[in-house]
Order: sequence, then structure tokens, then C-alpha cells
Amino acid sequence: MAVTPIATGDDRRALVRRGQTLEYITVGYNSIEGVVAIGSGLVAGSVALIGFGFDSAIEVISGLALLWRLYGDADEERRERFERRALRIVGISFLILAAYVLYDAAKSLIRREAPDESIVGIVLAAVSLIIMPLLVRAKRRVARAIGSAALAADATQTEICTWLSAILLGGLLLNATLGWWWADPVAALVMIPMIVKE
Repeated sequence: MAVTPIATGDDRRALVRRGQTLEYITVGYNSIEGVVAIGSGLVAGSVALIGFGFDSAIEVISGLALLWRLYGDADEERRERFERRALRIVGISFLILAAYVLYDAAKSLIRREAPDESIVGIVLAAVSLIIMPLLVRAKRRVARAIGSAALAADATQTEICTWLSAILLGGLLLNATLGWWWADPVAALVMIPMIVKE
């Protein structure tokens, strides 16, 4: 996606600093989210929750790549090179996530591995449904203003995290309230087309 920059000079520097702040928030929140999701997923045996935690780790990698890209923004000669590399890192992270979720969800369905209910996972998914859309909107504004396709792609990855939160919440609630054990791995499988598309 080609993005034409709008901001220049001091405005651009201020927007780049805002982008850095958004990426620090992304890395910090997703680090906590990942640890909680993987821990509670292991306790509950929830493939969707573990997959969600793995997505958080990929969001951290993407956020770190974007921080690296944004810190190189002042040097116009390096800016494009950093932009391409950061975009490539974000793209590769999408493919790694899709492969992991496919493998783990298929294994759970084949083995009929029923997860326990996870109140922690339900709360985590609900909180992420509030935080992630705010980050998406803010990142897209900055990406548009500084002309960064890599930051726009990172915003899309955060948007996918929002959808994954909704799917995870649905799967965990169906398992907890109706005992539909298969809702958890099916919810994880529903995530894959969205991830691969991006």
C-alpha cells in the first residue's frame, strides 16, 4: 500500500514521536496480553487463547520493527530502506501466526481436546476489544500523515488483533456457557483466513 506523506518538518517529527509512543503502548500492552493469554490458555487447555497469546508476541515483534523504522525516519535516505524491511517483517509475522493457529486448532479438533473455561481469557479478550480499536485509529492517522505503509500495515495487524479478540471472546463464552468444546478450536480456525489475507 503506497501512502503519500502529508506532514513535513516539525509536524512530521511530532507525528513520528506520536507513532513511537503508540508503538511503545502496543509493545507494552501486547507483552502483558501475551503472557496472560498463553498462561491462562495453558491452564485451560484453550488453543484459541494460546493462539491469541502467540498473536500478541507477533504484535510485539511488529511493534519493535516499527519502532526501529520510526527511529530511522529522520534520515531520508535510510527511511525507505527501513520502511521496506519493517513492512517485510510485519508480513512474515502474519504467515507465522497463520501456520501456528492452523496447526494447533486442527490438532485440538482431531484429538477432541476440550478446554476448561477461562474467566481470565474472557476478561482479557473483552479488554482487548476496547484497547485495540483505539490503537488502530491512532496508528492509521499517523501512518497517513507521514506516508508510512509499514505503520499502516502494523495498524492492520492491530485491527486483526481486534477481530481475533472478538472471535476468541465468542469461542470462550460458548465453551463456558454451553460447553461447546469445539467452539474454541473452530474460533481459532476462523482467524486464519483473516490473517492470511493480510
